[in-house]
Amino acid sequence: MVKIEDHEYLCTEEKRLRQDSQREKYWKKWGPYVAERQWATVREDYSADGDAWSHFPHEHARSRAFRWGEDGIAGVSDTHGLQNIAFAFWNEEDDFLKERLFGLSNPQGNHGESIKEAHFHLDNVPTHSYMKMLYKYPQKKFPYEDLIAENARRGKQDREYQITDTTAFDEDRYWDIVIETAKEADDPDELLFRVTAWNRGPEPAPLHIIPHVWFRNTWSWGYEAEDQKPNIREVDKLAAISKHPKLGERYFQLSPSPGVGPSGTDVQPELLFTENDTNFEVLYDGKNDQPYVKDAFHRHIVDREKKAVNPKKTGTKSAAWYTFNEGGGVAPGECAVVRFRISKKYEEYMDEEIFDDVMDKRKEEADEFYYRISPLPMAEDLRNIQRQAFAGMMWTKQYYHFIWTQWANGDPAQPPPPPDRKAIRNNQWKHMHLDDILSMPDSWEYPFFAAWDSAFHCIPLAMIDPDFAKKQLDLFTREWYMHPNGQLPAYEWNFGDVNPPVHAWATFRTFKIERKMYGRQDLDFLERVFQKLLLNFTWWVNRKDYDGKNVFEGGFLGLDNIGLFNRSEPLPTGGVLEQADSTGWMAFYCLCMLNIALELAKHRRIYEDIASKFFEHFILISDAMTFKAGNKEEKSLWNDEDGFYYDAISYGGPWTQQLPIRSLVGLIPLYATLTLEPELVNKLPNFKKRVEWFIENRTDVAERNMASIQKRGKDNRILLSLVSKDRLEKIMKRMLDEDEFLSDHGIRSMSKYHKDHPYSMDVNGQEFKVSYVPGDSDSGLFGGNSNWRGPIWLAVNFLLVESLQRFYMFYGPNLQVECPTGSGDFMHLGHVSEEIQHRLQHLFARGDDGRRAINDGNDMLDFDPNWKDHMWFHEFFDGDTGRGLGATHQCGWTGLIARMIHDTGLSCRLPQTPRTPSTGMNHYFDDIFTRHVNGQTSTSTKPKMRRSSTARSLAARSDFDGDEGDARSIGNSVATETEDRLRERREADAHTAHYVSEQLTRVRSHASVEFEGADEFEAQLDGA
Repeated sequence: MVKIEDHEYLCTEEKRLRQDSQREKYWKKWGPYVAERQWATVREDYSADGDAWSHFPHEHARSRAFRWGEDGIAGVSDTHGLQNIAFAFWNEEDDFLKERLFGLSNPQGNHGESIKEAHFHLDNVPTHSYMKMLYKYPQKKFPYEDLIAENARRGKQDREYQITDTTAFDEDRYWDIVIETAKEADDPDELLFRVTAWNRGPEPAPLHIIPHVWFRNTWSWGYEAEDQKPNIREVDKLAAISKHPKLGERYFQLSPSPGVGPSGTDVQPELLFTENDTNFEVLYDGKNDQPYVKDAFHRHIVDREKKAVNPKKTGTKSAAWYTFNEGGGVAPGECAVVRFRISKKYEEYMDEEIFDDVMDKRKEEADEFYYRISPLPMAEDLRNIQRQAFAGMMWTKQYYHFIWTQWANGDPAQPPPPPDRKAIRNNQWKHMHLDDILSMPDSWEYPFFAAWDSAFHCIPLAMIDPDFAKKQLDLFTREWYMHPNGQLPAYEWNFGDVNPPVHAWATFRTFKIERKMYGRQDLDFLERVFQKLLLNFTWWVNRKDYDGKNVFEGGFLGLDNIGLFNRSEPLPTGGVLEQADSTGWMAFYCLCMLNIALELAKHRRIYEDIASKFFEHFILISDAMTFKAGNKEEKSLWNDEDGFYYDAISYGGPWTQQLPIRSLVGLIPLYATLTLEPELVNKLPNFKKRVEWFIENRTDVAERNMASIQKRGKDNRILLSLVSKDRLEKIMKRMLDEDEFLSDHGIRSMSKYHKDHPYSMDVNGQEFKVSYVPGDSDSGLFGGNSNWRGPIWLAVNFLLVESLQRFYMFYGPNLQVECPTGSGDFMHLGHVSEEIQHRLQHLFARGDDGRRAINDGNDMLDFDPNWKDHMWFHEFFDGDTGRGLGATHQCGWTGLIARMIHDTGLSCRLPQTPRTPSTGMNHYFDDIFTRHVNGQTSTSTKPKMRRSSTARSLAARSDFDGDEGDARSIGNSVATETEDRLRERREADAHTAHYVSEQLTRVRSHASVEFEGADEFEAQLDGA
């Protein structure tokens, strides 16, 4: 449970999390684990050339059975993806059912693959007891051809053509389809689904809502006996029973829907059945083994092939077809409603009053849970942004299945794959056997894990579900993920590629977040992952240090096109690229491992020796990044004249050539900083002895390239850092210059200096050039769908913020830097870190003009009441304007904004208000102070969503669709509770109110960064 002032109180969602953790009830068995895109993934690619996009295109998906997973809209499944529930729609205009979200493949997009839909993840809790998604479905024909053709016409210099650029939403002729899922209060196997589709247009419009329930195809590959095949069959007109050898029996139970036409007659669903098998006849002009195949529902409903579905009402795939088209369809401003449940028990009648009460109750419990995560007062807009960021993190949990031996060699019941296929990719990863729920970078564009993305995901995940965060970190070090040589898998397009080594950092941060927020310290987790990371660290040292001198390579390291050359390939110049970022990452890795070793040494002294090892290894890496006086043959990545770190080409011996490109590569060495707490060092005599030996005997090394470890800082701390105070100030001068790295919305990935001063090199008649590109990539490097030559990326900004906070822990308020450079305003590094976090929040927060930077001046997104409160969490952001770019549901690392709002939302000024924090707070906080002083969020003035006892339609409740993101008062969330429970709640509220009051006093006294988070960064004595 979240602990406030050391007081423990379990809200309902926290009770469920505890039951799941202690294996009393399996609350996470069912969740949003169905991918939004399974087609064109590497797992489904059985081509001879490895072209996954062409081998399994979007148009095949409705007719071809997937081998390794499933996809759908707002899909829910069990943790092994065996039984799936998702939604399809039809507007009577489209040529096929809307069964899955549409997007362009990588070759089709002018900036790579890209989703072309409008959907929003509005709510979700860790046990998935309540989930809510919004899909905006056009009433006119979906613009598939227009999106493909226009993006094909555009080039790399042009912007992407999005669905909001088409006429799809003109005159509000679209549906707001709200899809909610809830679980019964005490039974995680009882699932309730409600679909509410609002007609936003000016005229009546027809809509077909077709919820699907089906089994993943596990029977066509030759591994299961025929009697193990699952089945779904009709029980009566409103129910079907599903049977699976591993899941048992469940009922698909339907409720008639309130009529929308003049007759007022209820809409009765029609149950449809088919098999989840490939339609070989349509795709390959072949022959089907039996007539009922995967695309049957599309053919039955759209093409009116009545024989497409099984008249015996049985199969492995079922659907309930609700038709709302009487009298022209749903009236303007009204809604169509569908309710059904997946249940272990069969009931002839579904009580809709009770059904909706369960939905309402789960929503109220979600409100209470998220209020307790962030009880401090903040602007309601920020609270809404944070809530949707957390929701996105939950919705991007997906089932991931991959067994290398089966994928590479083919299946017994299928034709063997092309023999050359094994050599295309991942042929060194034969040990991989994956069958897990993973946190994906993006729900559509990246439906596969990426190692360093996953590490960043775990920071916001640890705030709301530390068990799941720890599971993610642990999995990557398990023997069925980690290579026997110690390498962590990068991503499915190339498991052997190299991502930055952030796993140790995320492990320690997750451990510390859980301890601070929940009062638990999981030393077993910390030690288990640490032991495996020792293998990974050794892999880095052995594989990525070409000449053994502690200057590292590493390839692209997640930064795609940031360099002059493709850093994953041999240099066209010859020689070896020695990377400032790779070396900085390894120094950072050293310090993270040192931190963990010190934490473990408090409980097991044998870790003091390992701590000493990482301490000394860090010194060697630090030494290697610096010129050493008097020896011209020694290498350096630091340029003292420019005051910056650069990559360098090493041609052997003393011959090196720096590449003077001012980019994130030169800021990453800032990450490698750590403060040693004197109380802890004094309690670890062996480690202390080694540190003192080093200070006494190797002072020259420290003075040459580090912050002096002889000089003690704030609170007598010792600082380990790649950068000395002098270098820190030089880097800060560039980083905080608004004509270089500092933008209105965070730190750019490349200096704006290169806009007018591009860097180029001629190699054998070919020009290689790098310039500042603030928006989409202007090259096809690494697929062309991301850009590190100017835009803002939250993950790397997050690490910069933490680094500044660590420097502040050492230097304290005495080290002041000009921020922004040239402004004449000076502040300490704690305030600089806060300023950067505020600017990052301004990407999303509504400004005085009512606009959000991410929306790029789009009036519909900024001002339309049906759009303005919904967030897309983009992959990266324009370095000049803050415009959202890349993937739109990159809730993984962009979800870090939830943590920043938690830490600094209290003091965050609104965009376009004065920069001084205290002035910004006075701009709007007086009202918030009074509204939250009792420890509760503001109560919505909208009427509570209820229905009369005689009317089942939700149409009369026009407020229903407007409550997304509302922070409801937890004080009004309880209808009936026991006296004991009410007493516990009152006591918890009192502690919360006192805590909030203290924090408000602290902020009003300008002490907002006298830094409460120190205990989350470094190993300290218990209780310190």
